[in-house]
Amino acid sequence: MPRVSFALPSLSLTFLPPLARLLPSLPATVRDVDVPPLFRERFILSGYRPVGLTWPCYVLSLFQIHNETVNVWSHLLAAACVVARFLLFMGPEGQGFSVDASSLPLVLYVFSAVTYLSCSAAAHLLQSHSEQAHYSLFFLDYMGVGVYQYGCALALCLYSSDAAWTQSMLGQIFLPAAALLAWFSCSTCCYAKLRFRRPYPLHRKLYQVVPMGVAYILDISPVAHRLATQSWTSNSALPLHGLQVVLFLLSAFFFSCPIPERFSPGRYDIIGHGHQLFHLLLSFCTLAQQEALFRDFLWRRPALVREFGEEHLLLACASFPCLMLCCVMTALAMRRRAKKQLMKEQR
Repeated sequence: MPRVSFALPSLSLTFLPPLARLLPSLPATVRDVDVPPLFRERFILSGYRPVGLTWPCYVLSLFQIHNETVNVWSHLLAAACVVARFLLFMGPEGQGFSVDASSLPLVLYVFSAVTYLSCSAAAHLLQSHSEQAHYSLFFLDYMGVGVYQYGCALALCLYSSDAAWTQSMLGQIFLPAAALLAWFSCSTCCYAKLRFRRPYPLHRKLYQVVPMGVAYILDISPVAHRLATQSWTSNSALPLHGLQVVLFLLSAFFFSCPIPERFSPGRYDIIGHGHQLFHLLLSFCTLAQQEALFRDFLWRRPALVREFGEEHLLLACASFPCLMLCCVMTALAMRRRAKKQLMKEQR
């Protein structure tokens, strides 16, 4: 018999008493058998919010204790930290920071990070409303992933690469390949979400992990080249790049494996299950990467326009909204397919 979770019996705002008196009470959380299979997670037995409540109920559940609370807050707080750190960097630390051809890729990176963190938080906060909302919101989440992948690739290519990597064959094809893989990751994640039903087969996870893994290997190649060929003490950004690589690999592990809940179903329903660890590690990875990019930006900025050319920098940045549009169109197309599929199943 599974161990009993330490989930609270209701969604009462026990940790925010003043707020609890102002907001309407929400239904108690329920067990996995009380929600449709689409909303269940393996080895998570309780802490689910009932399906079919009003939108305000799910918005207010931001302040409740359930099995998505950590997922939501980890990425919301990370998004706030990304914005706050960027605003701080725009001050004296940024050495006269202004938005121009040399700094625009950094602005796009920050935008992409806030986009993926916000989309992820929204998906985990609101997805229990209905099956249609569940699909639509996670397609939005995957759109954010694709946008962030390319935002990273753009910034790492321009700020974190050295001359030897830039002049290599990989450096010459890097941005088009990164854009294609970012869109492909978004597309395969959306497809896998719609195509497979519980119990999920192994190849569903492969549809998600393999494209994102290949994209990450490509995107991190400028940094990997520097980490392999330079002393880590030669540049203050390199230890931070090393840290973000370690954090990403750990987050990928917990994304792929339902650990530790696999070994004790029900015990980690509210705090400590694998997807929460994935969220936390990815948040710290993003913050470490942002800090490393700030330092690389200050290192490369003086010679950036001379090395790449202003037109090349602007053209590279123009590819970002194009990639974002492709991801948005893919998510919308999959949303329409999901709506048709749900209507067919309800007949």
